[in-house]
Amino acid sequence: MEEKTEQPKGIIYGIYDRPPLRDTLFAALQHLLAIFVAIITPALIIAKAMNLDLALTGFLVSMSLFISGVATFIQCKKFGRIGCGLLCVQGTSFSFIGPIIAIGNAGGLPLIFGACIMGAPVEMIVSFTFKYLRKVITPLVSGIVVMLIGLSLIKVGMISCGGGNAAMASGTFGSYQNLTVSAVVLISVALLNCSRNKYLRMSSIFTGIVIGYILAYFLGMVDTSAFSAKDFTSFNVPVPFKLGVKFNLSSFIAIALVYLVTAIEATGDVTANSMVSGEPVEGEKYIKRVSGGVLADGLNSMIAGIFSSFPNSIFAQNNGIIQLTGVASRYVGYFIAGMLIILGLFPIVGIIFSLMPSAVLGGATLLMFGTVAAAGIRIVSSQELNRKAVLVLAISLSFGIGVELMPDILKQFPEAIKTIFSSGITTGGLVAIISNAVLNVKE
Repeated sequence: MEEKTEQPKGIIYGIYDRPPLRDTLFAALQHLLAIFVAIITPALIIAKAMNLDLALTGFLVSMSLFISGVATFIQCKKFGRIGCGLLCVQGTSFSFIGPIIAIGNAGGLPLIFGACIMGAPVEMIVSFTFKYLRKVITPLVSGIVVMLIGLSLIKVGMISCGGGNAAMASGTFGSYQNLTVSAVVLISVALLNCSRNKYLRMSSIFTGIVIGYILAYFLGMVDTSAFSAKDFTSFNVPVPFKLGVKFNLSSFIAIALVYLVTAIEATGDVTANSMVSGEPVEGEKYIKRVSGGVLADGLNSMIAGIFSSFPNSIFAQNNGIIQLTGVASRYVGYFIAGMLIILGLFPIVGIIFSLMPSAVLGGATLLMFGTVAAAGIRIVSSQELNRKAVLVLAISLSFGIGVELMPDILKQFPEAIKTIFSSGITTGGLVAIISNAVLNVKE
């Protein structure tokens, strides 16, 4: 048993406490409402970008929930050196969406899962060497990459607002219906976020999507004929490599950089979680906790690829819920994990959200992706912006946003090169690392 530390002011239940069942379930439900949409959104975006059918989309959503539950349990429970042992919730990562879509368009779902499995050891290795890698992936570099993640995904959000790829094909893209629904969702989320009621703020994205979904239904945008009676009674059995797996070097390179950055983000998230939970943020115990958290982050992403899902990462927003509720008990994490696993085992959950029109998703994701970009700007602005930093920022954004705006710039290159550099996140991130290491600007 780990040694307990003194609880900070405001914490009602520390990480080793077992709250009463009522308090546990209430806290777990709040965490679930805050993360549910974020967990399923990457799978929905990737599926819609690849024009996958309803059954396959529903399965990917279900596996996202199931794997998030497994990953959360591993982080909270802590198995030996694996896991951080905090109330640390994991979910499908937004950071990988750009590279995954590029890989998927080149080689389909099996190549995506292969890249996720192949790249995961990168983060696992980083868990033992993160002290040294922080000299290469500095806060400036990680801030630029986070900014590029948000900026490149805004385009994805706008496409969803207009109705998605299906609307483009049918000629209804940007219709009044699609734009109205996405606007209602966006405004609902924004207004709820401004509320003084902490519970409305925490569930703002979920509630906004429900409002948009209901509106879309009454506008005749939801095709319920896709439902069948067996959807309500069937059961998902997670099977390793159910959708196949393929490996190649170019897809690995395209995704490996994102794993590096995710490791740095996970370090920050575990640090923040330790701080709000009253645990030390320096010393041997802290280093072991961070190392275990990042190691579990990588391992969980490998498990995700094996079970036909996408890479996972620690969710930062749950740290805010710990502060609001005063409940830091990792025992609550077991209940969150159980809820996610149960939801993932029933196909009907995935199908309901797969039927959701792209415009509904677009209204929420546009705001979410803008928030990601803003987080990157905050990280960059927290650093000293001398001439070198400004030059690194300018070069990285130019290359990263450049390939996003004009992907045909790589048209003459071999397919392997296009797979690696077609994502602005990968291109801009690599340029940021190299330029930050090479440039020597004298003031």
